[in-house]
Amino acid sequence: MAEITPDPIMRIVMGFMAAKHLFVASEIGLFTGLAQGPATLDELAARCGIPRRTAGISVDAMVTLGILERDGERYRNGEIAGAFLAGRPGPDLRPLLRFWDRISYPGWLALEGAVRTGAGQSKFSQFDAEEQQIFSAGVEAFTAATAAALAANYDFSRHRQLLDIGGGTGSFLLAILRRHVALRGTLFELPGACAVACLRLARAPEGSRIDVVEGNLVSDPLPPGHDVLPVANTVHVLSAAHNLEMLRKLRGAAVPGTHLLLVDLWTRATRSPWPRR
Repeated sequence: MAEITPDPIMRIVMGFMAAKHLFVASEIGLFTGLAQGPATLDELAARCGIPRRTAGISVDAMVTLGILERDGERYRNGEIAGAFLAGRPGPDLRPLLRFWDRISYPGWLALEGAVRTGAGQSKFSQFDAEEQQIFSAGVEAFTAATAAALAANYDFSRHRQLLDIGGGTGSFLLAILRRHVALRGTLFELPGACAVACLRLARAPEGSRIDVVEGNLVSDPLPPGHDVLPVANTVHVLSAAHNLEMLRKLRGAAVPGTHLLLVDLWTRATRSPWPRR
């Protein structure tokens, strides 16, 4: 009979330490510093502008976690760091790490109180300008693959006008409109998110085919005249009651032939993990 050990528990309870080390390593520029090439600890500390002693703590933590590699006295990015954290063209997860560190992580500190009282802890409508930028950029990074998959796998050619409800920076609309030049889109979002989205859309050619409308999904009417309604990463944020209210509102705004596309993080009815693909 196998010995029962507390190892699974210890891996869970110590997980926040690994996450925090990763957040800090990204913020101090460890991975972008090594994008220039392998470096000694002294060289890396100079590139990042931090003391040698604390640079050693951070870099050794990343080696232990398998994010960085060490060859003698020189450190280099591992494949994962080079692909996603070094600032190279392609998927960039640094905004997502900043979101988890600055926005999500502090919220988890209030989890016990939320569970005990049943009170929500969300402050998504109370961000200052810096927090809103971090939140919007992080969510775009998190959903980039999903946005690309939706644009590639659903036939949008049957539609003419999209309304993206709670669409963040407009990244889903951009992915879709790149593939369908005849389409136009509308982004319906809270005012703070709209401010970030306008800056984001101004940098993309497809942004000229996207209207940005400020509004609250709960209290404001939806812009009319759209025949496809993508709702991405919103259902899991709302309560069951608010989701029903949202669906009724969408149904009331839909004209015949309108399609509703729900894209989100889903839980199986059995609460068991989804099988690996």
